[in-house]
Amino acid sequence: MRGFEQVAWIYDAFMTVFEWTGLDRWRGWLVQGARGLTLEVGCGTGRNLPLYSTGLRVIALEIDRHMLAAARRRAAHVPLVIGRAEALPFRDGQFDTVVSGLVFCSVRDPHAGLREVRRVLMSTGELRMMEHVRSTSPLGARFQDLYQPVWTVMAGGCHPNRDTEATVVSAGFVIDQSTHRARNTMRRFAARPVAAKELP
Repeated sequence: MRGFEQVAWIYDAFMTVFEWTGLDRWRGWLVQGARGLTLEVGCGTGRNLPLYSTGLRVIALEIDRHMLAAARRRAAHVPLVIGRAEALPFRDGQFDTVVSGLVFCSVRDPHAGLREVRRVLMSTGELRMMEHVRSTSPLGARFQDLYQPVWTVMAGGCHPNRDTEATVVSAGFVIDQSTHRARNTMRRFAARPVAAKELP
């Protein structure tokens, strides 16, 4: 059964509410810093796609065909690809920027997906990410753990209790702390791939 986050009109309704509370500014930051050939992983219904700078070359990837159809209506000029974050159908070092907005909470194997992101990024490239993450409050984190199984089924795979920032680092990135912003359990930041010789 598909979760409510995989139903385009429900997803868009949720996003509209969150954007009224300030998510639109973070979404703007996410895409406005993209440079060169850009891959958006998990474009959903394409809410980011009209926000990219005119002339920027963008390719968007999404696993769900229904969401991809909605994205096509929103940004017909952007090449859209069906695929999974854990197996990106692109060559090594192809992209200058990878953008991910509210995606890795739902990727089945987030570490594998982020390793793939690192693979397709140029050595001088940048990952720009916006995500909700595990609460830093022990009580909040415990509450997330309690409702996670039900939420994951209802939402179609979303895990609200993932420590995504730690996963980004363990997958071979360094987070640029000057770009890091936190708001409750929301995070946004840019990260650069670590050179292979720097990896443990």
